[in-house]
Amino acid sequence: MNTETDDKTLKTDSPAWPMVGGVLAAIGASLCCAGPFVLLMLGISGSWISTLAAFDPLRPYFIALVVGLFLWAGWKVYRPLDLCSADGVCSVPDNRRRSKVVFWLTSLIAAILVSSPYWLVWLMA
Repeated sequence: MNTETDDKTLKTDSPAWPMVGGVLAAIGASLCCAGPFVLLMLGISGSWISTLAAFDPLRPYFIALVVGLFLWAGWKVYRPLDLCSADGVCSVPDNRRRSKVVFWLTSLIAAILVSSPYWLVWLMA
């Protein structure tokens, strides 16, 4: 194997990709409700903001994607050490601890975004 290309390849056992995907899907799930609120709070207005409500029918699919990606990331973060390769990301204790912290922080962000239609109503009342 060529060591030059091995250094440039992405680690497949890293939980980063499902976590990033989960947060992006959570942003998609909150576009219908939190998107207009955030834009208005930033002073951005216009009639086009109402078009973000078109994402509302897609919300359950985004939520399912968020849950699926975070379940996958959680499995990657908390899997047993014997399933990790010797040179893998999950075999180093500092990387495992950092991955757990990042996993729970991104899970919290995703939960806030996904639940935004419910708590934004109370915030705006």
